[in-house]
Amino acid sequence: MHCDLLFEIKFYTHYFTDTKKQKGGNKMTVEVIAIGGYEEVGKNMTAVKVGEDVIIFDMGIHLDRISIHEDTDIDRMHSLDLIERGVIPDDTIMKDVDGKVKGIVFSHGHLDHIGAVAKLAHRYDAPIIGTPYTTALIEKQIKGERKFKVNNPIRPLNPGSKIKLSKDITLEFVQSTHSIPQAVFPVLHTNEGIIVYALDFKFDNHQKVSPPPDYNRLRELGRKGVLALIVETTNAINYTETRTYSEKVARIILEDLMREPLKAKEGMIVTTFSSHIERIQTIADIAKDSDREILFLGRSMERFCGIAQNLGILKLPANAYVYGSPKAVNKALMKAEDDRDKFLLVTTGHQGEPDALLPRIASGRTPFNVKKGDNVIFSAPIIPNPTNAANRHILESKLKANGARIYANAHVSGHAGREDHRDFLRMLKPKHIIPAHGELNMLVAYGELAEEEGYRIGNNIHILRNAQAQVFNGN
Repeated sequence: MHCDLLFEIKFYTHYFTDTKKQKGGNKMTVEVIAIGGYEEVGKNMTAVKVGEDVIIFDMGIHLDRISIHEDTDIDRMHSLDLIERGVIPDDTIMKDVDGKVKGIVFSHGHLDHIGAVAKLAHRYDAPIIGTPYTTALIEKQIKGERKFKVNNPIRPLNPGSKIKLSKDITLEFVQSTHSIPQAVFPVLHTNEGIIVYALDFKFDNHQKVSPPPDYNRLRELGRKGVLALIVETTNAINYTETRTYSEKVARIILEDLMREPLKAKEGMIVTTFSSHIERIQTIADIAKDSDREILFLGRSMERFCGIAQNLGILKLPANAYVYGSPKAVNKALMKAEDDRDKFLLVTTGHQGEPDALLPRIASGRTPFNVKKGDNVIFSAPIIPNPTNAANRHILESKLKANGARIYANAHVSGHAGREDHRDFLRMLKPKHIIPAHGELNMLVAYGELAEEEGYRIGNNIHILRNAQAQVFNGN
């Protein structure tokens, strides 16, 4: 691939850099600074510096590093303690970046992308920008924060819209799809070229709560000239799932699995991500004509579903109820225990996290007890790491010991498969690729895929680690 830029890698460990306009020309250097998410799946944070202007993408947490799940409260923990534990990005390297932060931009509302905003955003005199759903979730995060005061202005930006961040940088949100509503591709338009941030996405043309990705706009960007693509690698190492199935497939699976249990006399539980509003809508739609009340239970269910309802994204039927507080949840569980054929419980805890609701139910720590013949449907995968695998095994063992029937993996991925990535590269035609959102083997797997498309690792595929920066020097 032809390349008209020189590039180098910088290491940000108490390192000062100056990226002003180069002598003898009008070109500015462009730096992509890997802060978090380049050695792990989680704690995503990237900075892009164009001349003296800096844009930050995402401020996420690493869910695996301590026992964190969707209902975990880290509001009282200090950022430095969380950095030391590897839970949030180590953004202390930003003190060595000679530039002014013009915006903190969020791609979507998952915790591995927004979970650290209340711990880090106050350090930067810059607005927080995301889609309306994402910014509403961020406002909730900030409101619950007990350690720091976050006064950054919050600016919602709709998919398909643009906002000028500085004299030389315009931000555009291009419609994407993922496993949460209003996910976007944030795009920076600069004098040095276009930079596309693609964490996370799938190509799904059949979602109910989200429109399809804007393929036409992606192709237009490719024709205009994309300097760099910062791209997720979640499924790059999965050589068997070449294309990711649509949510339409998950709907069909759940319809088949839920049909008979909804009519049965036994208890019924479906567990999924509380942030997966598309899946929540599917579960509600399937059960709305049944004789069961649908109970969405847990603090995170209340947070994600409540905001989605307020924005008109989620439309629950009349027989659906959301309970968040421990008192309300326990009261609902008591009703379900007495009349188990009249309720469908929808919970978090599918990873087996000990303090999440489903594991507590399985352990007999709630008013609802699993009994012989009860049906439990897992509409979520095991997030692959040893702790999750062990916790999930313990959870399933307890459920089976109580006589439950388990239906596993009623799910499709929210991340692009290898052939989706190949199509993405052909749409955008980026000059440079920076794989992110993964461990080293995932980043390399993506690099190998890109090499099949004519790119070369070490030439125009740049595999970074946290605290490294890729510098493109105009000449």
